[in-house]
Amino acid sequence: MTEKLKADRTRSCAAQAALVFALVATVYSCGCTSPTKAHAGGMATIPHAAVVRVVRRNLSSELRIASEFLPNQEIDVYAKVSGYVKKLYIDWGTHVREGQLLAVLEIPELKEQIDRDQAAVDHAKEDLNRSQSAYTVAHVTYTRLANVQKTQPELVAQQDIDVAQGKDLEASAAVSAAKQALLAAQATLEKDQTMYGYAHMTAPFDGVVTQMYAYTGALLPAGTRSNIGDSALCHLAENDLLRLVIPVPERAVPDVRLGEVVNVNVSALNRTFSGKIVRTADQINMATRTMHTEVSVPNPAYKLVPGMYASVEIPLQTDANALTLPIQAVESSGNGIGTVLVVNSQNQIEQRQVKLGLQTPDNYEILSGLKEGDEVVFGEQDQFKPGETVVPQIVKPLTQAG
Repeated sequence: MTEKLKADRTRSCAAQAALVFALVATVYSCGCTSPTKAHAGGMATIPHAAVVRVVRRNLSSELRIASEFLPNQEIDVYAKVSGYVKKLYIDWGTHVREGQLLAVLEIPELKEQIDRDQAAVDHAKEDLNRSQSAYTVAHVTYTRLANVQKTQPELVAQQDIDVAQGKDLEASAAVSAAKQALLAAQATLEKDQTMYGYAHMTAPFDGVVTQMYAYTGALLPAGTRSNIGDSALCHLAENDLLRLVIPVPERAVPDVRLGEVVNVNVSALNRTFSGKIVRTADQINMATRTMHTEVSVPNPAYKLVPGMYASVEIPLQTDANALTLPIQAVESSGNGIGTVLVVNSQNQIEQRQVKLGLQTPDNYEILSGLKEGDEVVFGEQDQFKPGETVVPQIVKPLTQAG
């Protein structure tokens, strides 16, 4: 009995060892198998597929173009006449109003010229007075002789009357010449006085002095075309109203409307401002296939500075209650046609072509090929094949989570 008992125990231990080895082998086999191809009783498990539902939503597309702020207008302020800066009332960053005095120039030569012009005017007035007096005498003399001849023809010789008439005409012509000389002298005086008035340099518009080129004592040359750019007083920019120049692509040109209010995002300030489309070139640039478009942005508090970057959002198209899918669920061919993988009622994969409409950064509009509530594979399509059975798991993309 003892030998038999030992044999039974040996067979029992061998059976237990075989069972343990089989379990270890099974665990090892499961651990090394692909999750979607794991075996249980010799049968492959059904893979899970992340899907999204076709839903209706309001879609709106917009054109977002980056640009940089420019002053509404900016100029270099030049002197009209050459002179030395006698008094200076501005510096870097000075805010000025239209007509405000910027600087006064010292122009001694022009002041002396004005004194000479005034003397010429006075002299011309004296000449006119003398000419008028001579004309009065000549005219009275001629008139008297002419009257005597009418009443007593034989009393005055005709020659005397002719001489008197000639002097009368000559005196009249002298008066006219004196008047013309006076007008010319006055015009010269007024011109030089006007030029001297430019010694007071004023602001042509409300703005900010963004750069200084000259200071007290500097010689400013007259700003003629030949020396323009040589030496200006300052650079003046209208910064309380800024402009953004944006090149609108040809496809978006029909949606650009003058007077439309748009959002202007300024990342440096982390703020959004309101702008208005104020002008367009109304013509497409043949080289770039874009249209010059300008957006004005009021800047009364001067929070915006020219040179800052901004992003302009121009609304282009809006579709209400449209069938939509996230972009990640559609493979687009680029011609308005896309491909999707639909999980049907039998949880099998179907490949379908869909017609695409409006596209936003997050979604496609589905014009045909799907209906509301259809479940579509979200993500890469090459991991599934048509006809394959899957376990659908509804996911909610971040773009739809709100």
